[in-house]
Amino acid sequence: MKAIRSIRGMHDILPDSVHLWQHLEDQLRDLLTRYGYHEIRMPLVEATELFARSIGDVTDIVEKEMYTFEDRNGDSLSLRPEATASCVRAGIQHGLLHNQVQRLWYMGPMFRHERPQKGRYRQFHQVGVEVFGLPGPDIDAEVLAMTARLWRMLGLSNVRLELNTLGTPECRAQYREHLIAHFEAHREQLDEEARNRLYDNPMRILDSKDPGTREVVATAPSLMDHLDAESRAHFDALCGHLDALGIAWEHNPRLVRGLDYYTHTVFEWITDELGAQGTVCAGGRYDGLVEQLGGRGTPAIGMAMGLERLVALLEAREDAPAAGVPDAYLVVPDTEQTGEALRLAEELREARPDLQLVQHCGGGSMKSQMKRADRLGARVALVLGPDEAAAGTVTVKPLRGEGGEQQTVARADLSAHMDTALQS
Repeated sequence: MKAIRSIRGMHDILPDSVHLWQHLEDQLRDLLTRYGYHEIRMPLVEATELFARSIGDVTDIVEKEMYTFEDRNGDSLSLRPEATASCVRAGIQHGLLHNQVQRLWYMGPMFRHERPQKGRYRQFHQVGVEVFGLPGPDIDAEVLAMTARLWRMLGLSNVRLELNTLGTPECRAQYREHLIAHFEAHREQLDEEARNRLYDNPMRILDSKDPGTREVVATAPSLMDHLDAESRAHFDALCGHLDALGIAWEHNPRLVRGLDYYTHTVFEWITDELGAQGTVCAGGRYDGLVEQLGGRGTPAIGMAMGLERLVALLEAREDAPAAGVPDAYLVVPDTEQTGEALRLAEELREARPDLQLVQHCGGGSMKSQMKRADRLGARVALVLGPDEAAAGTVTVKPLRGEGGEQQTVARADLSAHMDTALQS
């Protein structure tokens, strides 16, 4: 019978790498809590209309990449390709946004049916941050400062910040006309994808990877020349805050992001260590999205970072976090002592909640059990054989470094003795 395999682009996360995920997730939870953020959890499946209205009908995500299906009632549903829209929907539905300040975060899988490649998967994981009710550049700066702090916590020094402004919808609409005129004059040099976007979403042409199109983009008018006073002031204030914080940044006037809902600030944190998929964190301000999805006008900013890409950066470090190892391994040379060993293990766990203890199960020789303890990296072996059971003792055998001599300890004293055994 043919073995069933995982779906292409959807990967298992195996035990030998899970510890890196847990380390990253723990650091994120700690950081976000210290900055006053609260977790929110949304469904994986939403109405397709939510993403069509928020992301935009003519984006690649909605046109090509969503996992969309009809349920038994004939409703069109989609696996979430990103979570900002879901967070906004939840905020509107549960009355969290109007005249309130909310700092929210979420973590979990997203889904896009695109060509799998290194750093880009059909099921991928993100942690996202969304802030509602704060219109000024100070919160934009805080979001970026918080992200810069995360890189320091993780020991990642190879990530740089690119920054741009998309202005208000009004000044962007004026810029759009100039941009279309420029691209129309060079239509023959544009690739097919750019020509298809010319009238529906011309700003997306600015981040084209096609060499011919990039030549046209290089001479395109700049949005910076079409900003209104409000947009210019917001961007200048943000840049000033970043300079005051000592956060290095680069202005990339061609940075537009792939979603239609952004206004004012947009940014990407980029590394050169992951090839073409170098963006590890991205986001921006989306002051019109809440109203666009049926709520009352609410200023907002958010960001999301790909956990697979951050884990890849952690794996590449020489001092990458190591997998956890047990403190002690309980060896049971004779199955007659299995019941007593179970009781001993539970007594130790009750007395020492911080102790990482693995009890051997399944029988086997003393030699094979000791080898198993060594392979797991246990610091000490606890042996409960017939002699120990009869005498009410446990043999404590150090397995690592300058662990000292093997000792026989009274069972009643074992919990206290573990301090000495584990300090050796």
